[in-house]
Amino acid sequence: MVVTPMLRTFLCRVFRGRPKMIQVGTTAPDFRVFDHEGKERTLSEFAGKRLVLWFYPKADTPG
Repeated sequence: MVVTPMLRTFLCRVFRGRPKMIQVGTTAPDFRVFDHEGKERTLSEFAGKRLVLWFYPKADTPG
């Protein structure tokens, strides 16, 4: 997965705001997040597959 500006913003939050380590156009580092069902997922689970990350507030609440 290639880092896009939106993914970079997300990854900077996941990696505690270290934007210099994540550059647009590079390969995304492996990370862990929880899906909409509360299951922990990693980027490496989807290696070799197409992946879309969809960001939205839980339960359509603001922020």
